Amino acid sequence: MGRHADERGGTFPQAPTQEEWEAMGSEEQARVVESLPGEVTWDEMAMPEGDKHSGAKTRAKDLLAGYFRHQRRKVYLGSELPIYYPAERRFAPDLLAVLDVEPHERSKWVVSHEGKGLDWVLEVHVGGDRKKDAEYNVERYARLGIPEYFIYDRSQEKLEAYYLATPGARKYTRIEQRKGRYLSEVLGLEFEVVDSRLQVWAGNALLLETEELLARTMEKLEQVERRADEEARLRQDAERRLAALQAEMDRLQLRGR
Repeated sequence: MGRHADERGGTFPQAPTQEEWEAMGSEEQARVVESLPGEVTWDEMAMPEGDKHSGAKTRAKDLLAGYFRHQRRKVYLGSELPIYYPAERRFAPDLLAVLDVEPHERSKWVVSHEGKGLDWVLEVHVGGDRKKDAEYNVERYARLGIPEYFIYDRSQEKLEAYYLATPGARKYTRIEQRKGRYLSEVLGLEFEVVDSRLQVWAGNALLLETEELLARTMEKLEQVERRADEEARLRQDAERRLAALQAEMDRLQLRGR
């Protein structure tokens, strides 16, 4: 396991080069993966930015998790997970997606061990210097070969999105919005910001988070219960009228004898 020296003189663990990794036996590879920390230091992360930051990140993850669970597609979604590319300084994106891998819990993502890098990254910016998300990460994520990178700027409530035009490209091209939405071809979904909320669309269907789905389910259940109550009331009324009619017929029969 190597170490990376940052511009302030600190050192941080990093994964070995791909050549070094391939030269190792399976047991040594396992020891390297185990030795890489499952957390990053405060010096490597932006300071916490409150509910605007955590809420947007959590909601986006919930929307994507619900969608891919319904699609029955194996997609790993991680949040602030340490990422180790070969011989690169580690980082921890706000939200990441890797397609067609087992979605079990992880404490870190080691690219050489997993066999692939990240497919999609979302960073949420709230305040302070935008350079990390809007400049440095744009260059870095493209250089690492991450196919798509989205930035949700909560200070301005807008999106920026980038993609690699070809598999071998290492500079991003901007994704242009269409009717206010940004298409992620990687995920097969569209993103937009409406009323200070990140919304995700699958075609013409708006994805709903767990709480919204629960609320709609409860509303439908209440509607079914109201219909059932109304049907029960109508049935009771009909039974009472039928009983009254039967009683009147019985009375008339007795008078006619």
